[in-house]
Amino acid sequence: MSELLTLSLPPRTDDSRLAGLPVAIIGAGPVGLAAAAQLQERGIDVVIFEAGGAAGAAVSSWGHTRLFTPWEYLIDAASARLLTRAGWQAPADLTALPLGRELVERYLVPLAATPELAGRIRFNSTVVAVSRQGMDRSRSTNRAGTPFVLRVHTDVGTLDYEARAVIDGSGTHGTPNGLVASGLDPLHADEVRGSILPALPDVLGADRARFTGRHTLVVGAGHSAANTLIDLARLADDEPDTTITWAIRTASPERLFGSEQDELAARGSLGARVQALVELGRITRVDRFEIDDVQRSTDGRVAVVGRRRGLGSPDDRGPAPVEAGGRVRVDTIVVDLVVTATGFRPDLVPLREIRLSLDEIVEAPRLLAPLIDPNLHSCGTVPAHGVDVLTHPEPNFYIAGMKSFGRAPTFLLATGYEQVRSIADELAGNWQAARTVALVLPETGVCSTGGTDAGSCCA
Repeated sequence: MSELLTLSLPPRTDDSRLAGLPVAIIGAGPVGLAAAAQLQERGIDVVIFEAGGAAGAAVSSWGHTRLFTPWEYLIDAASARLLTRAGWQAPADLTALPLGRELVERYLVPLAATPELAGRIRFNSTVVAVSRQGMDRSRSTNRAGTPFVLRVHTDVGTLDYEARAVIDGSGTHGTPNGLVASGLDPLHADEVRGSILPALPDVLGADRARFTGRHTLVVGAGHSAANTLIDLARLADDEPDTTITWAIRTASPERLFGSEQDELAARGSLGARVQALVELGRITRVDRFEIDDVQRSTDGRVAVVGRRRGLGSPDDRGPAPVEAGGRVRVDTIVVDLVVTATGFRPDLVPLREIRLSLDEIVEAPRLLAPLIDPNLHSCGTVPAHGVDVLTHPEPNFYIAGMKSFGRAPTFLLATGYEQVRSIADELAGNWQAARTVALVLPETGVCSTGGTDAGSCCA
């Protein structure tokens, strides 16, 4: 059953259909709450929809993982001002690296509990569709002056909420990329579903017994994969029967290896630590491996079937250059467990009735995509950008935070905070301030491209 819910709002003061309506924010994670804090400072009312039961629910799911970003880059300025008025104290050491759960407990939960935000968050509320009142995406007359309608699944039923603008900060954690290189689901996934795990399992904590003494395949070449590989190696120190294989699609995990010049030292060291474990033989790396399917093996384990390109004969196990038209060898890796650390993609299904302008490759806003497309470069530092880059053909609709990066893997929270600061100024009518964006992010010290100039994309 769906019904129209009327929010408790100030009375409308003119004939505009948007007057008195709040800005709807999807997601009560770091960027969603920052958007709310920025708007509240400008006197704009908000309503926040969070699918989980508490602020930062997605972060809590990997709360055992330590961030490589220090506190100084994790706290939004407007949010800090709200918190300070409520008696909150910032972490004493802003250079410290918190665990995910510390970010939630020490920052996000207190922020959600501030008087300015506490009554505006709807927990256990999943936005399943966004549209315009009485208008699907094909109708244009007075579209900008028509309220948004957000259809929300809640504990008490399905409700429709009205809003004057929408900021989608829901992230991508709920929609991971799949194992199969084609992007499709494995044909035989149902056979082994219980043995396929999402990114960042708690290897040394809640999930320890599951991994102990077993052979695990980690798939992916990003920081999530690196964290899991390092944890598995630590587990193997105590449980020698634990074995680890690492599969990547490329010839080398170049982006992961980073650089000594990375200003985020913890990020720069992740790849080096994994590489050392590979060189010591504690992790078996399988490169140029394109997975086609996963299925139950004859011994009841998991058979991961794929192709390796650019290799020689089946007896040639050494490194070989990847060449167009080179040999392709079909390989099968048999393991007990598979961890899918292949990145994430945006869930665009709820936005079918919204007019979006998205890049065809990365699924990020069209003007942002060239700055973050991993096919063009792998810079971890993205130029400051705001409302001009994030604007869609749908008036007053914005995607911010990790979801704005589509399938690209380079997002930092500080980038999302500047995004929503710019959006808040735009919605408040501060046109010039919205377009004056400035953000100092730590440099990665590396940049790889598909061209001949290895530094061109970071210039």
